[in-house]
Amino acid sequence: MRVLGGIAVLLAAACLCPLARAQSAEVGKQRKLIFHDIRTDRDGKLLPWYSDDPGTAYEHVLGLVWNYWKYMPAFYELAPGGKPYGGLNVKKYLVFRTLEDQGVGGDQFAMLLSSWKLYYAYSGDREVVDNMIYQADYYLAHSLSSRSSAWPNLPYPCNLTRNAVYDGDLTSGKDITQPDKAASFAAELVDLYKITADKKYLEAAESIALTLAARTTPGDAENSPLPFKVNAVTGEVKSHYTTNWTGALRLFEALIALKSGETAAYQRALDLLSAWLKRYPLQTNRWGPFFEDIPGWSDTEINEGSLAWYMLEHPSWDPDWKRDVRAMQDWAIGKFTIRHWEQYGLTVIGEQTVYNVQGNSHTSRHASVELRYAEESGEPARVEESIRQLSWATYMVDFDGKNRYPNFNTYELWWTDGYGDYVRHYLRAMGACPRLTPPGQNHLLRSTSVVRKVEYLPNEIRYSTFDGSAAEVLRLKSKPRSITAGGLALRQRPLSDEGWTWESLKQGGILRLHHKSHPDVVIRL
Repeated sequence: MRVLGGIAVLLAAACLCPLARAQSAEVGKQRKLIFHDIRTDRDGKLLPWYSDDPGTAYEHVLGLVWNYWKYMPAFYELAPGGKPYGGLNVKKYLVFRTLEDQGVGGDQFAMLLSSWKLYYAYSGDREVVDNMIYQADYYLAHSLSSRSSAWPNLPYPCNLTRNAVYDGDLTSGKDITQPDKAASFAAELVDLYKITADKKYLEAAESIALTLAARTTPGDAENSPLPFKVNAVTGEVKSHYTTNWTGALRLFEALIALKSGETAAYQRALDLLSAWLKRYPLQTNRWGPFFEDIPGWSDTEINEGSLAWYMLEHPSWDPDWKRDVRAMQDWAIGKFTIRHWEQYGLTVIGEQTVYNVQGNSHTSRHASVELRYAEESGEPARVEESIRQLSWATYMVDFDGKNRYPNFNTYELWWTDGYGDYVRHYLRAMGACPRLTPPGQNHLLRSTSVVRKVEYLPNEIRYSTFDGSAAEVLRLKSKPRSITAGGLALRQRPLSDEGWTWESLKQGGILRLHHKSHPDVVIRL
């Protein structure tokens, strides 16, 4: 947290968000939200459906979502040579849009890897990593443009038939790819390499990055530095503008830090994209498009919210991050707010201007950004509503883990919003406000590095980060007896130096630690 003292105390109190005993609520005729009866506190403010305690509720919902994903049967055939998941004699499905519309939507593989990466660190369940490997391997084997294409080695965003072969764009057709989605996927491949040490993921990310870097231009008001849609085979541009370049920033930045591949080309592309984002969308608020099924212009919450999160994690990227993130979030509130739930103490964030329906992933992303902004700025004004927004989005998850898109008219099960682009926002929110983690449990909530391995033992937590120097946030059931990094003891002291701090709560507390010399950490309780 950059702002300490009195404001920090206010923020801590706001994150604690004391909740009164639940009571039944009847406001007008709205008594049920998708799957569950609406629950409120004594003041009529929304509570999660599962528990009065947000952390307990959020963890329960994430577990339901993961188990539904893990055990869902296949709905269409794999590509020739495709292997069943986990060696079972069933065909494991891969991500697609809905149960009825089985074409993949743009960024779903990257979203999935992003969420599972965080969920593994939180849960310690190695099957999560196994699923990441399976999904990445399958997509790499069945999605890439040929080496002889005008835009080589890029994944196509969509399978145009029921067979899981990815060969084009859902609305623009065969051979059309989306460079922004390729960049997001490649950024997640770098992190998967960091988890597994398998260089094939790094090499694939480098191939994607090189294609993108070589074609990055300065851009202008009508043309982003890379196009939104392009024919990978011929090079013909189909759509010239998008602002979804957070994945590309992460990709180029990560490869430069690893000193891997054509770093000079990556640095040039990174500089061009950064300059363009600051000159155009940050000034004009033209934050679209993103979605593959919208033929014309549409501003989107996801483009704005993703870059806002990146800026909070990389404050040096924009020295005026506090002003600019607040302006971006306020723009989203003005553009996408849906007020149907104001009677319960919250507004909901819609998906995009063309299709501005309430979104479970979009509302939870907006809330997670607000919580991180509050942590970094020390301004807690939106914390309590953000917690209620996260609680609202839990109602989309059924008792068996189905996570439906919260449209009043068509209750579709969208894999984008309900799985890949859902889980990560709760985990990011917990990292920003650790009191939103279930009490009496141990969880690694956030790291400045990629978590390669984590084990939660009865009286010990062992984890390894990719970088030897990193900082973590954990919620623990009790104060540590000792902490070591590489076998060397870390002392309890301010985090400006190597060491750790402890904040006591009613049950357990919050551990923040900084290790500079070794990636292997052992916490004894």
